[in-house]
Amino acid sequence: MKLTFSKEDEQFREEIAAWLKANLVGEFEQLKFRGGPGDEHMFPEERKQWEQKLAEGGWTCVGWPKEYGGRGASIEQQVIFFEEYARAGAPGRVGHIGEGLAGPTLIAFGTEAQKQKYLPGIVSGKELWCQGYSEPSAGSDLANVKTKARLDEKTGKWSINGQKVWTSLAHESDWCFVVARTDPDSVAHKGLGFFLVSMHQPGVTVRPIEQLTGTSEFNEVFFDDAVAEDIVGEPGDGWKVAMGLLGFERGVSTLGQQMLFQNELDEIVRIAKANGAAKDPVLRQRIAEAHTGLRLMRYNAMRMLSDTSGGALQKAALVYKLHWASWHRNLGALAMDVLGPEAEMLESAPYNLTRLQSMYLFTRSDTIYGGTNQIQRNIIAERGLGMPKEPKGR
Repeated sequence: MKLTFSKEDEQFREEIAAWLKANLVGEFEQLKFRGGPGDEHMFPEERKQWEQKLAEGGWTCVGWPKEYGGRGASIEQQVIFFEEYARAGAPGRVGHIGEGLAGPTLIAFGTEAQKQKYLPGIVSGKELWCQGYSEPSAGSDLANVKTKARLDEKTGKWSINGQKVWTSLAHESDWCFVVARTDPDSVAHKGLGFFLVSMHQPGVTVRPIEQLTGTSEFNEVFFDDAVAEDIVGEPGDGWKVAMGLLGFERGVSTLGQQMLFQNELDEIVRIAKANGAAKDPVLRQRIAEAHTGLRLMRYNAMRMLSDTSGGALQKAALVYKLHWASWHRNLGALAMDVLGPEAEMLESAPYNLTRLQSMYLFTRSDTIYGGTNQIQRNIIAERGLGMPKEPKGR
């Protein structure tokens, strides 16, 4: 793993920094430092336009191969991109699921026809994606999905029936990748398929889930004979493709997540200096620990990105969700302690929360969604360390 930057890399840094300075102005000025955790409901249309502005400048999908519309940027250059993006205060990406998850998965597992069909819309910033994994009875336990896929022998198309939940930005998305059961008699991770489903069709219903913050970033999605455009891989390959996607989720896409975390930490440091909280030795130590944890997060992501296993879920990736979820929860608590009494005051009712207040409330869920901390520890023990499986209840 390289941690230094070449002269070419630094030229790349100058290029992206100059572009952001020139373009994050005018109508996009209001988007600075917006769109992070707990704030993702803000300026949705403007942030969609920002995605297309990035695309016009050639700054979407920078790590993708050039033949699929990317820049073929090296790992170091991808790190630089996210560093400068954070430094400029550019907004949270509404296209990150397509760019960081769906696209790399299609490049690794999709057919050439599928790549030509779906990748251009992601690169252009005009087609947004969401993730259809979790269900009411299959949250941390992805292999327990009940959503079914049935093949119509006449049309050759798959029909999807079932429910997904906690689907981020489903109400803004054009496409969803859905894990569904192709074999109704199968159990656990066998008999699954990985499907690409249009959100703009009869049979797809999106219902918002109101959160503690009063916003609705998450949704329930119901599929009633919704038609899947494509299946990635063969029926039964769903688990392999899904695990490959998790490898990307805990690799390159984490750099964008860390960009948001860095902005939040910078804001906490700024407030601590302004209100005198930085003089408290305990708070100062906690800020230092937060900084250290974020750097470790970055180095682990770079280690994963340096791997050449081509989409397989690496053991190094197993620790990432547990690490960032616990770190971010602690950062939320740190923010409230740095704010002091101001943390308990709102500017006006109802729910006129500041960025850090929203972040604190949102981080209460970080250790639950995407796999609870308890499940993550089991995964690390069983898959990473080869320890005996936890006994199942009868």
